[in-house]
Amino acid sequence: MSFEHRVPPELAGQRLDAALAKLEPSLSRAQVRRLIEQGEVTLDGAVVKPAHRVRARDLVAGRVPEPTAVAIEAESLPLAILHEDPDVIVIDKPVGLVIHPAPGHSGGTLVNALLHHCRDLSGVGGELRPGIVHRLDKDTSGVLVVAKSDAAHRSLAAQFKSHSVLREYLALVRGEPKAQRGTIEAAIGRHPTDRKRMSTRTRRGRAAVTHWQVERRLRGATLLRVRLETGRTHQVRVHLASIGLSVLGDPVYGGGRAQGVGLGLTRQALHAAVLEFDHPRSGARLRFESALPADLAAALESLA
Repeated sequence: MSFEHRVPPELAGQRLDAALAKLEPSLSRAQVRRLIEQGEVTLDGAVVKPAHRVRARDLVAGRVPEPTAVAIEAESLPLAILHEDPDVIVIDKPVGLVIHPAPGHSGGTLVNALLHHCRDLSGVGGELRPGIVHRLDKDTSGVLVVAKSDAAHRSLAAQFKSHSVLREYLALVRGEPKAQRGTIEAAIGRHPTDRKRMSTRTRRGRAAVTHWQVERRLRGATLLRVRLETGRTHQVRVHLASIGLSVLGDPVYGGGRAQGVGLGLTRQALHAAVLEFDHPRSGARLRFESALPADLAAALESLA
């Protein structure tokens, strides 16, 4: 895929990576930065750094190289498929399933299973993540969409970037909020002292917005329905913990898994219940829902 843009006056003075991410909505800021660093993007014919400030009428040109061959083993793993067509596949992800290979998880991932099930996955995500447009944590269950073509991948990526995708989670949290609903607006970035964690106490965070409302009040806990406006790493868990409503069983932001032991939980009580997006080809609005898994349903009953 090649592209060419003249910088409009309203983007003058911005960093090249920031400006190009706005001019090419199908590419994330991280993808844009990587392309610039690899020399795949030029500004008025010259290769510059991502932080270079652009001027009005500058010519930004570049290309997205063809994805490298995927060197991941296809595995015959069970998949709970909610929907599949030539463009997308929607999965009901179980607890414990890692999305893509990483150190410590070279196999047994969703990508391994998808490579066996779909021989024509999108390669836009790169070698290790074919077709993957968004992710769920290993111990978060629920609905996830995967692109089966490059065009579908670009369309879905643009929808996530513009926040037009509806994502609703059910979260069982410790404590009882006084209000019935609320909104959390706090930037999220790397924790200042623990690089493995995310935090709202950061100087280089990215804007993040989370809306929540009470679904059910329980004994010492509350079931919340949470809607993401943005999609930062660990956003639901970090935002809820920041207002004193940590997700039960969360080993990182909720005080440890011990909180969920008495409820029979071995993971964070977080479930991606609803996913709604525009079909990349037809434009039809699609909505998919996932029922609350047995372990979370049992925890609710024990708290009723």
